[in-house]
Amino acid sequence: MTDPIADMLTRIRNAQLAGQREVILPYAKLKYALASVLEREGWITGLAVLEQNTKLKILLKYEANTPVINDLKRISKPGRRVYVNRHDLPNVVNNLGTAIISTPKGLMTSAEARKAKLGGEVICEIF
Repeated sequence: MTDPIADMLTRIRNAQLAGQREVILPYAKLKYALASVLEREGWITGLAVLEQNTKLKILLKYEANTPVINDLKRISKPGRRVYVNRHDLPNVVNNLGTAIISTPKGLMTSAEARKAKLGGEVICEIF
């Protein structure tokens, strides 16, 4: 597997299409940080670390049996990294979605990066 973040996003997408309530992934610090941002922003219900930091369990969020996440899109890929400065931070669907940025101060949403006046690598967009 060359891109574990793309794998994580695909597993979440597939689980929602299948109507599952949870996803279990191999644990990594970046995946945990990304899932923490998703939980903080209200895109998922919760997350937990299982089996002595080897697996990550993500609880998906539904409203009236419809997934809250409509679209997960990987922006920066291993073959093509996408960096933005603080003036070019993306707005996702007129600020209804969230862009997750990897900054020198950790992962944060584009709105948080805008307040902190930071740029960085655009990891993904969620709507």
